[in-house]
Amino acid sequence: MKKNIGPILGIALAAGAFGLPACRTKAPAAAADWLLNSASYPARVETWSAGRDVVLTNGLIERRIRISPDAATVEYRNLMTGEAILRAVRPEAVVELDGRRIPVGGLLGQPDQAYLLESWVEAMTVDPSAFHYLRHRTGEIEPRLSYVRKQWGEDRPWPPKGKTLAIDFGREDRPGIVISIHYEIYDGLPLLAKWVTVRNDGPRPIQLDTFVSETLAVVESETTVNSVDSWDRPNIHIESDYAYLGSSLKSANHTAFWIADPAFTTQVNYELKTPCVLECRPPLGPDAEIAPGSAFDTFRTYELVYDSADRERKGLALRGMYRTIVPWVTENPIFFHLKSIDPAVVRVVVDQCAAVGFEMIILSFGSGLDMENSDPAYLDRMKALADYAHAKGIRLGGYSLLASRRIGDAEDVVNPATGKPGGFAAFGNSPCLGSRWGLAYFQKLRTFFEWTGFDILEHDGSYPGDVCASTSHPGHRGLNDSQWAQWRLITDFYRWCRERDIYLNVPDWYFLSGATKTAVGYREVNWSLPRDRQIILGRQNLFDGTWEKTPSMGWTFVPLVQYQGGGADATLEPLAKHLDAYEAHLVQNFGFGVQACYRGTRLYDSEATKALVVKWVDWYKKYRDILNSDLIHLRRPDGRHWDAILHVNPALSAKGFFLVFNPTDQGINEVLSLPLYYAGLSDTARIREGDGQARTFPLDRDGKATLLVKVPARGFVWFVVE
Repeated sequence: MKKNIGPILGIALAAGAFGLPACRTKAPAAAADWLLNSASYPARVETWSAGRDVVLTNGLIERRIRISPDAATVEYRNLMTGEAILRAVRPEAVVELDGRRIPVGGLLGQPDQAYLLESWVEAMTVDPSAFHYLRHRTGEIEPRLSYVRKQWGEDRPWPPKGKTLAIDFGREDRPGIVISIHYEIYDGLPLLAKWVTVRNDGPRPIQLDTFVSETLAVVESETTVNSVDSWDRPNIHIESDYAYLGSSLKSANHTAFWIADPAFTTQVNYELKTPCVLECRPPLGPDAEIAPGSAFDTFRTYELVYDSADRERKGLALRGMYRTIVPWVTENPIFFHLKSIDPAVVRVVVDQCAAVGFEMIILSFGSGLDMENSDPAYLDRMKALADYAHAKGIRLGGYSLLASRRIGDAEDVVNPATGKPGGFAAFGNSPCLGSRWGLAYFQKLRTFFEWTGFDILEHDGSYPGDVCASTSHPGHRGLNDSQWAQWRLITDFYRWCRERDIYLNVPDWYFLSGATKTAVGYREVNWSLPRDRQIILGRQNLFDGTWEKTPSMGWTFVPLVQYQGGGADATLEPLAKHLDAYEAHLVQNFGFGVQACYRGTRLYDSEATKALVVKWVDWYKKYRDILNSDLIHLRRPDGRHWDAILHVNPALSAKGFFLVFNPTDQGINEVLSLPLYYAGLSDTARIREGDGQARTFPLDRDGKATLLVKVPARGFVWFVVE
């Protein structure tokens, strides 16, 4: 397991190294690995160079902004490795106002774009076309939405701890218009956030056609004379809350663009096509009118700097980011997908959930639930179900379909090429969220939740980023503002849900806007395969889906009743006849810390089935904290040999949980090496198999323990590390 070499070896960069300002504070002589102990890295905003520089730093990353003669980032460093991130100066942002593209800050006169010397910075001059520095202010991070931890989640601070910097810019020829650039830097994370506010205190409306909220000329990560089809990107993660149409980071990213830099004439690539400039901007619009006395906020961009190319370490860093900036994703209730709204069936399943320890019921797709039904009698019936569930300590919610359906020509998104609906939307046809139907839909859902007291929304077909060329929809003016307006509508609704403690299952990447969980990653038709194949494929999904997500951020699936076909061989009903398959799903899902949509009409059908469910629910709850902790991926399931994962958390008394599966027909006896570095252990570890007696094992210089593991045929074993 590759470690964070810089902090582990105690690399300390002295003041003045690499031509840096002499006022730099010396790094700790033996810095702790921030993934194990982040307390040594508090965020700070400092003033350097006799007030000419403002610096955001936390001992892990550092961004230095020269504010005289104008504001521009002149240094961005990875303090964990000592590497420079920045090679050239760019504006802090770009805005297009009333058809005119204007840089915000920046400095001119850098003689070579390949690297940046301090002496060059001193000689650089103001860009006369730009908005110029006016003032800056610092402070503590403020919450971007209301959130109070209720249950099931980690006890994390909200808002996250850290510091903020805001820099105001103006122009003499645009009186009353102030561009504010905001930065956040976080305690204990190599993470920085950035966004822009455009304030109009002038006498007339202004039009924000588009913007670039971040532009960085970064050190190229690959040099080649000839252009290639796929370039290596810099080792930095870029993500914004302007995300849609994707249950993964890559598929949901629509704002981070890596582009060529034709001004970088000394680059190796002969055609000057190295993608070494980051631009963060919307793909369209926002084409927003900003009235006098009002302001417009862009999306937020998050920049996570990695200290290693190791996939596991990068995943741990990314998952640590989510636990910090969206702590609601650590909530991980056990839930059931009920395929009925018959009050008698609902009450039976509520009683079953209470009896076995399940915590939530979602009235599933196909159950008959209609959250768009505003009839008071219907809402009262749903409220009675919620009241019954709440009285038994069970939260109740349901499923609603949004975008992946057709409403009608007057309400669907309009194709800009044809002027009519159809033929271009992500799902073929889709309603426009800014149509009369769309605006009414969100109001109906608000009414439903306020009236009934439901606690969960599973929102399928969420906004997929469709544009709309209609000029008659009340929620947007035309094509250029349609994408932004629809994104605002759905994210405002999700924030409304989050503030009311409504749990959000959303099959797209809306975590930064309040969603709690998305699919771990699976192909739906695979749940119509025979049961034994579902088990292996399910475990592969769990293994693959926890690299970039914490266990609590994903859901998987278990078809208690038929789903997508497959017949009797694909389902668990009757449950009492398939206890082996039921147990396999329970163990691997709970063991990974990933909850499943157990979809059917009952949790158990016999005392033996009930006892099985109780056994594994109790097991999960006993070890819940460590099972919800991050994973070290040891061996991916392939059906031919053992596969295994290791949960780690140096902050717990149970610092590790080792789970090994054997899918074969033969028992396995093997000596395995257990990497315990990320469990926070270095010399010895106490390890016990199951609930047995703990034994002390020595660890080698890499933090690994060696132990004999015996796994029965088609079985599993588990170990607790202390």
